Amino acid sequence: MKSVRLRLLLLALLPLSVVMPLLLVVAMARWNADYDNVLIVNVESDLKIADQYLRQLQANSGDDLAAIASSTQFAKVLRAPLQDQLRFLDQRRQALRLDFLYYLPMRNIDRDARRWPVISRAAQGDLASEIDIFAAADLDVISADLRNRARIPLIETEAAAPTTRPAEDRGMVIHSAAPVTTPGSEGVLVAGRLLNRDLDFIDTINALVYLGDSHRISRKGTATLFLDDTRISTNVRLFEDVRALGTRVSQAVRDAVLGDGQTWLDRAFVVNDWYISGYLPLTDSFGKRVGMLYVGFLEAPFAAAKVSAYWTVVLSFLSVLLLSAPLFLWLAKGIFAPLEQMSHTMARVERGDLAARNGNVGRRDEIGQVAAHLDSLLDQVQDRDQKLRDWAGELNARVDQRTAELRAANEKLEATYKQLVMSEKLASIGEITAGVAHEINNPIAVIQGNVDVMRMTLGSATEEVETELALIDDQILRISAIVGKLLQFARPTEFGTFEERLDLAPVVSDCLVLVDHVVTKQDVAVTKQFGETPAVRIDPGELQQVVINLILNAVQAMEGSGQLLLTLREMDRDNVSGACLEVADTGSGIAEKDLPSVFNPFYTTKLGEGTGLGLSISQTLIQRAGGVISAENRVEDGEIIGAVFSIWLPAVEATS
Repeated sequence: MKSVRLRLLLLALLPLSVVMPLLLVVAMARWNADYDNVLIVNVESDLKIADQYLRQLQANSGDDLAAIASSTQFAKVLRAPLQDQLRFLDQRRQALRLDFLYYLPMRNIDRDARRWPVISRAAQGDLASEIDIFAAADLDVISADLRNRARIPLIETEAAAPTTRPAEDRGMVIHSAAPVTTPGSEGVLVAGRLLNRDLDFIDTINALVYLGDSHRISRKGTATLFLDDTRISTNVRLFEDVRALGTRVSQAVRDAVLGDGQTWLDRAFVVNDWYISGYLPLTDSFGKRVGMLYVGFLEAPFAAAKVSAYWTVVLSFLSVLLLSAPLFLWLAKGIFAPLEQMSHTMARVERGDLAARNGNVGRRDEIGQVAAHLDSLLDQVQDRDQKLRDWAGELNARVDQRTAELRAANEKLEATYKQLVMSEKLASIGEITAGVAHEINNPIAVIQGNVDVMRMTLGSATEEVETELALIDDQILRISAIVGKLLQFARPTEFGTFEERLDLAPVVSDCLVLVDHVVTKQDVAVTKQFGETPAVRIDPGELQQVVINLILNAVQAMEGSGQLLLTLREMDRDNVSGACLEVADTGSGIAEKDLPSVFNPFYTTKLGEGTGLGLSISQTLIQRAGGVISAENRVEDGEIIGAVFSIWLPAVEATS
């Protein structure tokens, strides 16, 4: 008996102890290579996010500058005294978090245009925003404070290229220029943001890449901006509370990135430890490589995880090997124990397994007869149990059927009730709309008539106020259009649509101009994050009406101060491509009980201040264009920090 057990044990353990270790070695080697590739892919993705943020910062700087250059307020300021011009530019500089902002008349532009390509391009009528390197003397001309901020003493760094410079005194600047085409005041508006010691910039990149990281192992990430090979803005720590400003990158990385223009994706020694690193070359407006953008995360946790995985596999294999011998001996013993088999069968039946049977125990004596008789009794018990279960199942099925019928009837009744309520509300709108339209159109006609009389009476004298008279004409047309939309909301089948192909960005920007008087009355900062979006098809007047309504609601919700964030991006919905506009505020948000009802007609939380039709009309206009409008709260750290309304419209290609 012992020899049989020994042979069974050898036959079972031989593949496990010889073949499995070889397979494990091959699998672990392959896994190690794949693991390292995944880390490189991760840092490559992180580097793309950082690069996109830097490019977005450049684009936003140019867009903000263009908005100032083309604004009517700036055109008026250009005709004001120099002191008023400087005060206006300083206010805009502070509002946009710029380090310098100045106006160059076209007659004084030649010297700066020869020095800086961005100014040359703006002088030719093109908006430009690039990275440029300013010498210490250039910064000193603008401001002594900028020169002092830019200066960073160099710290001796292991493996860095030799240098005799004591400090880096140049400044890396996001340099933007926009053409000013105001008649009589042509020129260029120039702005810049110094990135040396700009810790908010680098911490924002770090937060975008690593905060909220869903990786299984917490990644201790860092980000750095290099001017040449020197860290001018970083969250890499030299000591616990000291950032490694002034330290330098290794010569190997410098040669590959700045010398050859390659993107470095590999492990690298960063100040005092090894990181999985990504370095991207940065070029200035002259096309010259002047610096690097870096992101990376500490290698040590992942190296420890690999070692832990190796030991886990090895220990698991040894444990399986040690447990296999007694396990197989125990199984061999069970082969010769029919009574133990019957005991095991009864235990399974007690636990509810009525299908357990002894089967053929291989013996024809009394024990074999008892085992066969026990199987026969278990067959009878299982048959009766099955009949009881069938009866219970049939009863449950009937109960479920009746319950489903009652639920369906209840849902149908509730839907019918809601439809009835909505029909009553829409009927009320239909009754009052005609009267409201008549009462509004009469004063509109009087206003328009008087404006025409003014033009005829004053003749050429109206040229000085022609802009204001034109604005009155536009707003009269807008009031008429809104009245028409109110009628269209009440009786949509009686009106046609005037949809056209358009881009969302210009329409949203025009809306901001129209509500500027409301926004500027309050301490509300407007931030635009406009990405590339496909063209959509909608009536531009209807879209403008919806956007203005959402912006005004957001401004009112912030009650005096806050931040208005307008975001445009491409987004797919139900496998249909389209464009999404988000209007977010930093107000008190929407009560959870109000969220399902905000688009209902006449529903308002501002009793005595509104009709409750704004969002309902907006929903009708967007849905008619094939889009979707929705509302939700912005939540951060478990607290509501405002509300966000989203408008999604299908792309023209998706609807054609």
